[in-house]
Amino acid sequence: LGSPPVPGPPELSDEQRRQALAKAAQARRVRAEIKEQLKAGSLDLTSLLELADDDQIIAKMKVVSVLESLPRLGKVKSRRVMDEIGINGNRRLRGLGSHQRAELLARFG
Repeated sequence: LGSPPVPGPPELSDEQRRQALAKAAQARRVRAEIKEQLKAGSLDLTSLLELADDDQIIAKMKVVSVLESLPRLGKVKSRRVMDEIGINGNRRLRGLGSHQRAELLARFG
């Protein structure tokens, strides 16, 4: 009586695999573009959180990568802010609670 077998990756046809890779590449491009806009200051945190409510690609961005993309905020400060607010290190935008969102907006909005 061992443990059940661990399922592997799904069996995909070549066409399904090609579509999945294209979709993943598109998501990476969108996220990279968002980070550049944050760095340049052409997009603020308030607008980003509003976009995340409607866009699944943005909603799946990690909070730490978003904070690190903000001007004058590096890895150390980003982690410190997340610890102070009580945001887990691997939390994504979609998973933020209302108090966490409010605290982030109060600091950076």
